[in-house]
Amino acid sequence: MANQASKQRQKRFFQSTLTIGLIAGLMGACAENAPVTQTPSGATNVQTEDVSDNTADYIGQTVTVRSEPLEVVGDSSFTISDEQFFGTEPILVINASGEPMMLPADDDVDVQVTGEVRNFVIADVEEEFDLTLDPNLYVDYEEQPAIIAQSIALAPEPGEITSNPEQYYGETLAVTGEVEDIRSGSAFTLDEDQLFGAEDLLVIYATPRDGVQQPLPAVTDDETVAVTGELRPFVVADFERDYDLGWDLELQEQLEAEYSNRPVLVATGIYPSAIPENY
Repeated sequence: MANQASKQRQKRFFQSTLTIGLIAGLMGACAENAPVTQTPSGATNVQTEDVSDNTADYIGQTVTVRSEPLEVVGDSSFTISDEQFFGTEPILVINASGEPMMLPADDDVDVQVTGEVRNFVIADVEEEFDLTLDPNLYVDYEEQPAIIAQSIALAPEPGEITSNPEQYYGETLAVTGEVEDIRSGSAFTLDEDQLFGAEDLLVIYATPRDGVQQPLPAVTDDETVAVTGELRPFVVADFERDYDLGWDLELQEQLEAEYSNRPVLVATGIYPSAIPENY
């Protein structure tokens, strides 16, 4: 009886509010008539109110969400929620990415999840994604909407990164911030206005020497964007070895003087954020 009541609460919760704001997360009160866009992976980027009003339309769709992890359920799963918008009811995320499940050590750091919204059936998920799940852990989630994640990335604020970059070096991150100080067509900073005394984060969009990268999307001052990429310490020799930077000598010297050995987010994707300015 308790399990049934829990199921009903989860179902009402998901249908009335759905899920933690689609891309890059928990958007709160969003501007009306904002365009629907897509992330580089093709996941849908829409407003929270669109999803809450049309929940059924997103079953079977790939979405990107951003939220604080709430609780680890099993080796391949966790729940996400945000009390500010959604009370305490969780949404299940199943890690089907094939990569180890990396969750932030800091409870205040978000994660960004990209995956399919579907009604959770443990037998189907185990068979389709070659997972072994303990059925006792998922009783309350059976036949409830869940996100089957194909990618999971830490999603700290720019100031959380620059204040303590060591914990993020080498990690793939999903960072949202306001564009500031555009230095070239491939280098700009994300403004940090959340943490007192924290520094802005330098973003570089460069072509790997051993791969192909899409042209840099146009960004403008004060635009709020979402950036995915790897965090590295800025060592010019390493960057020249790994990337075709295309910088003139003056710009290279300026960046080296200002950012040497400081954290730099090497972007693999840049796209408009759905988070409103007052989030």
